[in-house]
Amino acid sequence: MAEKSVPHRRGATGVSSLAERVLELLASGQATTRTELAALLGAAPSTISLTVSQLMAHGLVAEQGTRSSTGGRPRKVLRLGGSDGFAVAAEVGGRHAHVGVVLPGGGLTDVSTVPFATADGPEAALPGLARTLEALAERHGREQLRGVGLCLPGPVDVESGLVTLPARMPGWNRFPVRTWLEERFGVPAAIENDANCMAVGEHSVQPAERRQSIMVKTGSGIGAGVIADGRLYRGGTGAAGEITHVRVEAGDTPCSCGNTGCLETVASGAALVRILRERGVDVASVEDVVRLASDADPEATRAVRQAGRYLGMVLAANVNFFNPDAVYLGGMLSTLEPFVAAVRSQLYEGCHPLVTRHLVIERASLGADAGLVGAGQFALQRALARALQSITGTDAARHPVPHQSVVRTDV
Repeated sequence: MAEKSVPHRRGATGVSSLAERVLELLASGQATTRTELAALLGAAPSTISLTVSQLMAHGLVAEQGTRSSTGGRPRKVLRLGGSDGFAVAAEVGGRHAHVGVVLPGGGLTDVSTVPFATADGPEAALPGLARTLEALAERHGREQLRGVGLCLPGPVDVESGLVTLPARMPGWNRFPVRTWLEERFGVPAAIENDANCMAVGEHSVQPAERRQSIMVKTGSGIGAGVIADGRLYRGGTGAAGEITHVRVEAGDTPCSCGNTGCLETVASGAALVRILRERGVDVASVEDVVRLASDADPEATRAVRQAGRYLGMVLAANVNFFNPDAVYLGGMLSTLEPFVAAVRSQLYEGCHPLVTRHLVIERASLGADAGLVGAGQFALQRALARALQSITGTDAARHPVPHQSVVRTDV
């Protein structure tokens, strides 16, 4: 988690470290003025001013208006980057990809959905997606393209830029997706798990005081992303938020992980398709389940409500342990009120009153766009790290994203 007052490291890497911390604090919204930066970093105002000036000279930081202060002259408000750059991003699903242009601060435009055959493997599927993203870049001015972001429905090794052991992405294991994108586009690229992208995207538009949250994606599968003290929390091996393989007592269905009764086998969209077909209901996809439940079909509604209860049971243990400010629900199943109501009810029943006293439980406000916004922000932050290298001489490969801070829209 982020420390709110961490003295910058000195010596050969002093400038690099201080510049990184300045960018981190501005990105996370913990500071917006030079005075706040000096106080949080324990550095002299003159040192902060020099570092900010260097970052401004390279376009990494800009001034945006002033803010009144108590007993002094107005302070100039700082923000990240310029407003002339953008990233193109895509959120990949089983048969389609959600694509768009992401602006600094989380703005989103030119959103559309295009066919994408994940099951065909990366070498067959990626070129078509790349052409779509290139067309978006050309439309907005190719010279202003800063990065490319890709949101994937499987585990991602962020350090190496590889997909690792994906359950629903045949042919993608260990494929160098990030390198492929960077060679194709000639700009920094970022790849990330879909739940993490959604967590970062949603956090960027939520009130600043909600610094701890859990984002749960409920589509064909189930995943979760964790925001701790305003930044994405990955855990020791990058698997934080892996709730899909928590075992549920009521289940005995074999899971792809080798165990039985995992949450994914009783509460995911794929599980609901299987369960309803076993009950004689004519469904072939999660979209069919959503359609039937939206039309108040009794069997579909009953199955959806039970899935929400199972998810709520697993989430309750995590919420009790983590004590977040908010739980956000995304994905196709989150569009169904019986599902959301069941999750909410189970959390209130299974969590300590102190934990739920101010807990917000709601659908992701960005809806289907949350992952897209997050993927674009990861790409822009990776571009920021590369630009920082030109000032400090640090290895951008070792700092792919400055501490995984979240670029807030209110900075």
